[in-house]
Amino acid sequence: MITMHENPVRYALGIGDDMLTVNSLINKQIDIYFTHKHVCYCEKVVDKVFRNNFCYECYFTNPAAGDAIFRPELSTAHLGIGDRDLEFEQRYQLQPHVVYLANSGGLKVGVTRLNQKTTRWMDQGANSTIVLAETTNRFEAGQIEVALKSFVADKTHWQRMLKNHIEAIDLLAEKRRLIKELPEELQKFASTEDEVYNFSYPVEAYPQKISSVNLSKGDSFSGKLMGIKGQYLIFAQGAVFNVRSHEGYIVDLEVR
Repeated sequence: MITMHENPVRYALGIGDDMLTVNSLINKQIDIYFTHKHVCYCEKVVDKVFRNNFCYECYFTNPAAGDAIFRPELSTAHLGIGDRDLEFEQRYQLQPHVVYLANSGGLKVGVTRLNQKTTRWMDQGANSTIVLAETTNRFEAGQIEVALKSFVADKTHWQRMLKNHIEAIDLLAEKRRLIKELPEELQKFASTEDEVYNFSYPVEAYPQKISSVNLSKGDSFSGKLMGIKGQYLIFAQGAVFNVRSHEGYIVDLEVR
């Protein structure tokens, strides 16, 4: 889903050549029918996909599925060394990145490109965030993230995030604490920006118990949409649908 930083966050979903405003579907019944076909990153229609919904060939050859996408510390483009496609990897990896702290069901550290930081934060369902460090490339940001993993989680507690079990965290104080934990050679990347970004989401009611919807294990799903947070659709009775994990799935969608 496309996200826009408004109050609350506004969502849109591309369906073919059309754009659907997802916020307008809250309190409506949605029926999703899976055709058991997928569209890969390379635009081929396939029966089966792998991690991040790449087809078999792209998963092992496409630079958009390379190791440094998922583990920034493995980036080698700054050394002029390519993994799958050096030109692509230099465009992606040799640009400013930020290391951030987020409160999204608990404190976590993460890495993203500078030019899409708010998009990344909204995609993860963060309630609040702060920039901890700014780097010139992906490798540097990955080194900082790895150095901090001993002190703070690097994964979103997605169930707590969806239940909105959010404890108050002083992100500025946490930023100052964690910068001191960095090796001296990495402290030079510490950001002087201390703004705390806050996000609210269009949710009528948060679930008390959660059941995850997986279309690969069934043909269809129906439910009343109660809200949207991160890349999740939240339905009545606690069913949650991860739109990002179903990227490329070809479905028929009916709204009642």
